[in-house]
Amino acid sequence: MTVYGIVGSGYRSEYFGRIAGRYPDRIRAVYLCRSEEKAERIRRRTGCEATTSESRFRDAGPAFVVNCVDRDHMAGVTEAWAGLGYPVMSETPVGASLEELKRIWEKHRQGARIVCLEQYHRSPVLRAGLAAVASGMIGKPEHIYISLAHDYHAASLIRRALGFPVGTGFTLRGGRNRSPVLASDSRQGAIWDGSEQQEERTVMHMRFSTGQEALYDFSSVQYRTFIRSRHICVRGSRGEWSDRQILYLDENMEPRRHLLFPEMPEEWRELDTQALRDHRRTWSAELAPDTEEDELAIASMLMDMETWLRGEGPIPYPLEEALEDAYVWLSMEKAVEGERAWKETASERMPWH
Repeated sequence: MTVYGIVGSGYRSEYFGRIAGRYPDRIRAVYLCRSEEKAERIRRRTGCEATTSESRFRDAGPAFVVNCVDRDHMAGVTEAWAGLGYPVMSETPVGASLEELKRIWEKHRQGARIVCLEQYHRSPVLRAGLAAVASGMIGKPEHIYISLAHDYHAASLIRRALGFPVGTGFTLRGGRNRSPVLASDSRQGAIWDGSEQQEERTVMHMRFSTGQEALYDFSSVQYRTFIRSRHICVRGSRGEWSDRQILYLDENMEPRRHLLFPEMPEEWRELDTQALRDHRRTWSAELAPDTEEDELAIASMLMDMETWLRGEGPIPYPLEEALEDAYVWLSMEKAVEGERAWKETASERMPWH
């Protein structure tokens, strides 16, 4: 059985406790929390061990530490636990500033084992779409429209869909606007009172040195609402991947349609559950990645982290990719500030390139 430690006690951290509860014969999770109140909440909601004592946390013998604190403290916590000799799997983003990203890379160069828990590309339908594009089904991908995930997550999907390496130069221009939208859903459940919230939407055009292009169009409202959809469209010379289907021309120039089904990859089949089987049974054409798919993707990365640490498999998500994702996000944030909005800016060479 693998023991992993979770530093943090927020909403996102509970995913890891639920995953541990789902596979009790395979993994065990222990939490390190900042207060006894938070530790008690984690115990109640996940059934996992939780402590405020760092020594007790370390005595549990975690094979690696999952860093699941807030964005502003992510880099510091990663550096601290990597400095103690623990392999660290950092949540996203791995750093909140360019200085932090460079520090994390230097820590890696000095021998620290740091990887990132970027899981979107492992969500079953997205994994199937990325694999179909990589197989050449739509020809060389030239353009992607993505209104599916925010910031660094979108950057990861853009790079993997278009198939260029870390360090590929880019220019970008974009802006941000705010408009009212009625609240309809939340982490606590549906909202029925007709209350209004502000939808802050970022639109960004990116052109890469390969000649490929991306159009990013996203608002965080899209994560929890009944009235905003999420989309991805990747276009190539032979066809396009659009949400849960691929339209393409076969070798005889016959038009075909390929539906993307949330299949269970063979290497992660031991992670299958009844909830996931029910999810596959109720497949629909609308693209709406949900908690079941998200938790499967995370569980697969935890499993692969264990295999990698034994020297028996590839790294779950290389640090240089995570650093590039965060760098793209920081570049996007900078590009929409004040007078910079809609003016073209160019990427710079980074140490991990």
